[in-house]
Amino acid sequence: MPPKKKSKEKKKKKQNDEGNEHEEKYRRSLLDVAILKEHLALRTDVALHAKSSREELRKQLGELESDLSQERSNKRDITADLNRRHKIMQADMEARISHLEIKVISLQQQLAQCQGELRDEREVHTQATQEREAIISRLQSKLDNMETEYEKVLHGSLDGLLTHLTEARGTWEEESAHIHQDFKDILKDLGLNALQM
Repeated sequence: MPPKKKSKEKKKKKQNDEGNEHEEKYRRSLLDVAILKEHLALRTDVALHAKSSREELRKQLGELESDLSQERSNKRDITADLNRRHKIMQADMEARISHLEIKVISLQQQLAQCQGELRDEREVHTQATQEREAIISRLQSKLDNMETEYEKVLHGSLDGLLTHLTEARGTWEEESAHIHQDFKDILKDLGLNALQM
């Protein structure tokens, strides 16, 4: 009988070992489940946080896309406005350039006309000056000739007048002397002294 006891003990021991093993496995399983629950809870938190972050990021992305769309719209508006202003300024500049070109052509024509008139006036002035100088020269020559002639005539006349005066003086002196003598004689006849008077 003792062998049966051994086998029962072996069996019991085996069962205890198996029970301990199952218990150990059960405890491990419970520990694994707890760890997995914690891990799952962490993952759930992380997922919730990620979901929240994703929603926040989507919201920010939406805002950024809206801002970008607004910026693009503003940029298009600004570009369109700048293009419109540029076209207006270019048209205005072209109109001014055209106006200035017409004005330059007109002023060049006026300048050419004025230069022609000035040239004509200079020619007329030069010709008139030459004619005046010729007339002055001719008149000066005539004047010099007349002066010479007048001097000759004057000298001739004065010479003739001097001769005539000399002759007349002689005649008058003689007559004066006769008249003087006659008066002296008359005074003498009247008894008057001519020197006392």
